[in-house]
Amino acid sequence: MPAEIKSYLRWKGDLIPDSLEAEIIGEKRSELTVSDADSDVIFDDERKELSLAEYEDLKALALKSAQDFLTLYEAMPNKNKSCLPARETFYGHVPRTALEMYEHTKNVNEYYFDEIGVPADNEGTISDCRERGFSALERREGFLKNTVYVGSYDEEWSLRKVLRRFIWHDRIHAKAMYRMAVKTFGIDAVPNVFLFDI
Repeated sequence: MPAEIKSYLRWKGDLIPDSLEAEIIGEKRSELTVSDADSDVIFDDERKELSLAEYEDLKALALKSAQDFLTLYEAMPNKNKSCLPARETFYGHVPRTALEMYEHTKNVNEYYFDEIGVPADNEGTISDCRERGFSALERREGFLKNTVYVGSYDEEWSLRKVLRRFIWHDRIHAKAMYRMAVKTFGIDAVPNVFLFDI
């Protein structure tokens, strides 16, 4: 079983099965450089309605992810120091310091919620703005119907996709931040709150 899946399951508090078999559930051609960002895919399951229990579980995970990201960021000995070299991708400058990684990760809040028609902002901490976004979402009648919207760049979005993307985006940048901290400040400089295997 890949280390990243084990790490994710441990972080979620799930039991790790003895074996795990990968299953392809969909394919999508994309113009995006997937090594630099998530693809624009929406999975078939991300078009289905949610039960309240499902939503509450996924929301709790997205909020835990935001809080754990904030915990990691706040533990950084120096939020503006990094040993990483400058690098560019198709979307611009790659965040190098803890502050840059934190601001980048926090600032998708408004974008993701806006893609499903929910007014949100990026004010306060990553946890604060994410909680406010979910509160705004929950004031909308029928939000569990999981309507699919065509958002920016003609990309399809749903509440399920937003929940997945929050967790995915947090994890890739938390892993980058944790790795940077280990290289820059030493192995025990910050807590491994996401339980990464590196």
